[in-house]
Amino acid sequence: MTVPAPDSRPCPCGSAQVLAACCGRYHAGPLHLQAPDAEALMRSRYSAFVLEDADYLLQTWHPRTRPAQLDFEPGLRWLGLQVRRHLPGPDGRAEVEFVARSKLGGRAHRLHETSRFVHEGGRWFYVDGTLHGA
Repeated sequence: MTVPAPDSRPCPCGSAQVLAACCGRYHAGPLHLQAPDAEALMRSRYSAFVLEDADYLLQTWHPRTRPAQLDFEPGLRWLGLQVRRHLPGPDGRAEVEFVARSKLGGRAHRLHETSRFVHEGGRWFYVDGTLHGA
């Protein structure tokens, strides 16, 4: 079985594009190549969780709320992303509601969150989120 080159794999965010043409360009791109809106940043962050790219996640987390480090759950497998809504605001803020599905140890999980983002210095940053239901 031939494994596709990393840049030609389908993007984990579910866009139906290859990784290199979608979220991968933000992960590996120069600093001036930034996600154009909060939804694109959220999708690229989901893909970074799938790929366990802690550097990208920390760089796109607002400094006010950014953790010192990220640890990934061993054995966690991300299964898909559904963006429910993207609410851009006129004040450089936006919200993105999404559901991310995963599996760990044979058990399926859903992460339903409304994430808050802010646009500062020409870049979008993840600030925090509100979880919905369990």
